[in-house]
Parts: sequence; C-alpha cells; structure tokens
Amino acid sequence: MKIVKYVFSICLVAITIYSCSQDDDNNDFVDSITAPTNVSANVVVTQDNTGLVTITPLGEGVTNFSIGFGDQSEPEEGINPGNSVTHTYEEGTYEATITAVGLNGLTTTVAQTIVVSFQAPENLMVTIENDAAVSKQVNVTASADFAISYEVDFGDPANTVIMTNIDDPTSFIYENAGTYTITVTAMSAAVETTSYTEEFEVTEILQPLVAAPIPPFRQDSDVISMFSNAYTLDVNVSSWRSDWSTSTLTDLQIEGNDTKFYADADFVGVEFYGADAVDASQMDAFHLDFWSVNATTFRIKLVDLGGTATEAELVFEDLPQNEWVSIDIPMSDFTDAGMASINSIQQLIFSGLPTGTFDFFIDNVYFYREATTAAEGLEGTWRMAPVAGALGVGPSVGDISWFSCDADCVTLRDCYFDDTYIFGSDGSFTNDLGAQSWTEGWQGGGDSCGTPVAPHDGSNPATYIYDEAGGTVTLNGEGAFLGLAKANNAGELPAVAVPSSITYNVTFTGANSIDVYVESGAGVFWQYKMVRDAVSSSPIEGTWVMAPEAGSLGVGPSVGDISWFSCDADCVTLRDCYFDDTYVFGSDGSFTNNLGAQSWTEGWQGGGDSCGTPVAPHDGSNPATYVYDEGAGTITLNGVGAFLGLAKANNEGELPSVAVPSSITYNVTFADANTINVYIESGSGVFWQYKLVKQ
Repeated sequence: MKIVKYVFSICLVAITIYSCSQDDDNNDFVDSITAPTNVSANVVVTQDNTGLVTITPLGEGVTNFSIGFGDQSEPEEGINPGNSVTHTYEEGTYEATITAVGLNGLTTTVAQTIVVSFQAPENLMVTIENDAAVSKQVNVTASADFAISYEVDFGDPANTVIMTNIDDPTSFIYENAGTYTITVTAMSAAVETTSYTEEFEVTEILQPLVAAPIPPFRQDSDVISMFSNAYTLDVNVSSWRSDWSTSTLTDLQIEGNDTKFYADADFVGVEFYGADAVDASQMDAFHLDFWSVNATTFRIKLVDLGGTATEAELVFEDLPQNEWVSIDIPMSDFTDAGMASINSIQQLIFSGLPTGTFDFFIDNVYFYREATTAAEGLEGTWRMAPVAGALGVGPSVGDISWFSCDADCVTLRDCYFDDTYIFGSDGSFTNDLGAQSWTEGWQGGGDSCGTPVAPHDGSNPATYIYDEAGGTVTLNGEGAFLGLAKANNAGELPAVAVPSSITYNVTFTGANSIDVYVESGAGVFWQYKMVRDAVSSSPIEGTWVMAPEAGSLGVGPSVGDISWFSCDADCVTLRDCYFDDTYVFGSDGSFTNNLGAQSWTEGWQGGGDSCGTPVAPHDGSNPATYVYDEGAGTITLNGVGAFLGLAKANNEGELPSVAVPSSITYNVTFADANTINVYIESGSGVFWQYKLVKQ
C-alpha cells in the first residue's frame, strides 16, 4: 500500500503567560507581532470530472484563515489551521485568495491559481535533481498544462509518495544512495492522468560542505598547534602522510578553511622528528576535528621516541558520519593506556575500519591546556551568561523592570544562550550563532529558535575597538552585535537602518565576566551579562573530587607511604557518599565544600562512621576563601570548617583533640593538569594524603 504524505508548514500560536513570552521591547508584545508569513495553500482536485477541489490553507503565525474561491461564490471564513475546505468548480481557471489572520488582527493575503480542467494533463515537464547541499536528498519539480497537482512515487522501499501543487518543488531524503525508479504523475480534474518515469541515481555527498568548528580562543602558551587556521603553527610537521602509508592525501579548503583529506586510508603516519618533537607534558588534552562518510572505527595513536619508545592508541567506535565530530582526548587517557612518556611525541598515527577503503577529513589538530593566564582585554570567546536576568531592558542601567529573561526564558532560548561572540587578538570580531538562534518577528522569524537571519548571522566580516579607559567596545561591520541584534545607538530595528557600527558600554565584573549595555533610545537601556569561555587565572580553579580509586585516601609516616591506613576498593564503594563530595575553587578566590545531603561522618563528629547528614561546621555552611601559592606548592583554606580530604586533619593535629582551625594549609603537587596529590602533616610524622581529580 502506498503511503501518501502531505507536508503542512503550520505554526499554531499558543500564548502562555510568563515573562519570557513577552516581546523584548517596550511596547505591548501583542502589538509587535508581525503579520502571518509563508501563507499558501495545498490544492487537490478529485479526479472524477466533478470539479470537486479540496483546499488546505497553510501559514505561520496564524489564528484562522478565510478563502475566497474566485468564482463569485461566498468566501469561507474562520478556518482553523490544519483544517481543509471543499468547493465545486465549473471547468476553468480561477484566482482564489487565502487570507491569514494573526493574533493581533494583522492579515496576509496571497493568490492561488486553481485550474479545473476535465482534460488530462499535457506537456508534462519534470526536473529531478540531487540536492547540492543535503546528502541523498532528491528535489523534484513538475509542470503541465491543465494540471492542478502532481504526486511523486520516489521508489524507495517504503513506497513514499508525496503530493504537491503543480509547479511547486518537493523533496525527499533517501536512506541509502543508489538507483531508484521515480514516477511523477500529473493530475487534473479529469479521470485520466499523465505520468513520467525515470531511473534516477541518488548520490551521497562525500565531503563536508561546511568548515570544521572554529576552536575557542586560547593564549599561545596554552596550545601546541600542528594544523589549524585558528592558532599559530607550533609544530613543523615533516610529513602528513608517511611513506609507509598507501593512503592518498589531498590538501583542500572548505569555506576558506584549510583541511586535509585522506582517501582509501590504511595506516596514516604524521611525522615530526627531532627538534620538532612535541612536549605535551604540560598539556591537558589532544584535539582533532574528524569527518567521514564510511568510517566505522577510528584510531588515534601517539608515539614518543625520546629514549625508550612508548606509545598508546585510543579507539573510537560508531562515530557520527557525514558531520564534523570534535574529538578531545585527555592526555591522561594516553598515559593510562600505557604511554610512559609524553614529552617527546614524534609520531601521530591514524587508522580505522574499513582498512584501506575509508575516507576521512581532519582539521584543527592541536594539544591544549586549560588557560594559565587571563586573556588581555576582551580577547576570547564570550557568550550570554545562562542565568536569569542576563538579558533585560529598563529605564536605567541596573534596572531591567520592563523585560527580564527569567529562568524559563533561558531554557526556552537555549539556541540563543549558546551563541558565541568572538573577540580576536588581531582585532577581528565574529558572531558565531551556529545553525539555530533566537529569531524575532521583525527578522521574519517566529520569536523562536530558527535559522539566523542575515546580516545578523555572522556572515559579514567585522572588527572591534576596545577602549579600556572609556569602558566601551565598538563593533565595526554591518550585522555585528552583542546581546540582541535589534538594539543599537540609533534606536531599535526595524525602525532604524541597520548600522555599520555599534558602541557598547562594558564593565568587567570579574576576570571573565562583563556587564554590557547600550542606550537604544532616550532612557531605553538594553543590558546583557556575558561570560568568557575557556579562561581561568589559576590551574586550581574548578571543581575537584577525591579520585574514586583505591589508595586515593590514606595516612602513613611519610609522603608516599599510606601503610597505616589506605582506603581500598571496597572502602571506595562503601564511602560512595564521600567520594561524590566536591571541593570548588572559584575564580574569585572563594572556596566551597559541597557535600550534598549525605557524606561520610566519623565518630568524633557524632556520626556512626557511615554515610550521614554532614555535620557543622564541616558541612560547607560557612563562607571560605583560598590562596594557591604555585611556587611553594601550597593551598591555604581560610574559613572555619573548610577542608580538603578529611575534616579532622589540620596543621595543629587531629580533631577533636585540637580546636577547629580557621585556616589550614595543604601541600599540593600536580600529577597532571586534572590530578593533584595533596598531603598535610597533622602531627610529627603523621601524613594524611589525598588524590583529587578535576571534574
């Protein structure tokens, strides 16, 4: 049985009363709703020489439709979206009108030609093409004299049939490439139809059509770049395809971005010997962007040849195909896999399945670490802070009483809160909105997530000038913006022309957070809170937990010796309420013990040496700060009850034999960027020792 699919683009407008649903300007939001868009109709005629026609009106932002049939009969009104009407015509050509009514009464009217002919369609002309941008998508258009509609049997295993108005295009995406029998049938009001059949080869797009994702801003000292347009080249690679590989390497550009393509890959060796060896011992991770149409398995191997050769290989199964995949591998994964050294890496080897026949593209090959120095000025990647009140407008700076994006609004607009605003070290500025962002009515959007609209889609080049003393940043480039595209120095779009330059006031509220505002009219202040990505001022910043492994908690007579007590694997399981406690070092110098509802409570605390409710003052209820002395290798916690590892061990001894201290200093050593070994001597020759990992 054939499955007939009608595709209706219908947008039903639902009004829910909460702050985020209001329009983002000062006027009543209903008044700002635009007239319905994409208004059309699907028209189907009964093939029995009766002239019976079914009309289904379509549109976005519509509450109801009316249809004028174009034959002097009374129009049909009050048609709800999704409903159809029928009308019987005499033979002839008619100009029907479809009027769509919006929520605020604004209307949009379009004309629809309806041909009612009791003669079979003639001169059928069919165009069948593979889509240039969507893999395995076929586009069909048909025209014919006397026809009112046509259907396409795409010949796929599911017998998919789509009916469309004559002259309108229709599309279908096949599951697999190959040759299919496509039949197009044109229909008029007559019983007879006219058909066209073609054996058509559906093709698969075998390369990316868009460039790999742009990496985040990083300081030069925090990245070792082997291949990327985003970073300065650090490694002189002698060969991107070793002699012992049978693969074919092609250097190409995708959207102006340098990319490497390997065809019929087997084992691909990337070589950088001697002085060009990579010392990754201070790096956190290895990054690669990967795209393939047929790889089922992909392997990445690092080889260190500095002395005794050592290597490790990571295997990735079932990676998504036909799209860019960003692969980030912690360096600890390589060492955990048996790599004894990562300070003289001289080979990078790619392999996978099916061996010798899989094709892949790579870009942005580099090692990186969490930032160790703050970026200068505004340099870096920013985004709207995903918190209530980060977006708002009001009559003065600090007042967003007219409109404030609350928590529900932040959730609703997730496609907006992941937009990035990139300030380059070279003075360039980029709006990177991705495939979806929040589009407003004045842009032709539906006040919902949708495709970004030019020129506010980041497609135009832009620059910026940051005046630190004046507290301003000026974006130069049509369509460049911060926060919301509509608010600028001259007013709000679309009431004013799109500016080529906008100046914003900027105040740093932290090393990586800013408050921004623009006065878009007398006493109209749009205000934004923004945060910077991938930047921290200290390697200790972040959230840490006790490593959930045997030996991460212990005590002994010297550093490295935990022979007196060591928490083994059974202990780790028993104390799961303890191993999920977090130790949070804030970028502002704050420290927090976050123990949740349950932690391990000991007898001296009144607990039962078991999981129980955390006991004050060691429950995180008191404010605390920290000072990290990288040179001395110490962390000092200031605040009654603040601790690392176990609450009882401090510099004076062990609780309850000593008073609860207001400050504790621990010795700390980084094993790698995400692992620290901590100890405290709580008495002469009594060393409590902890291993913590960053989340």
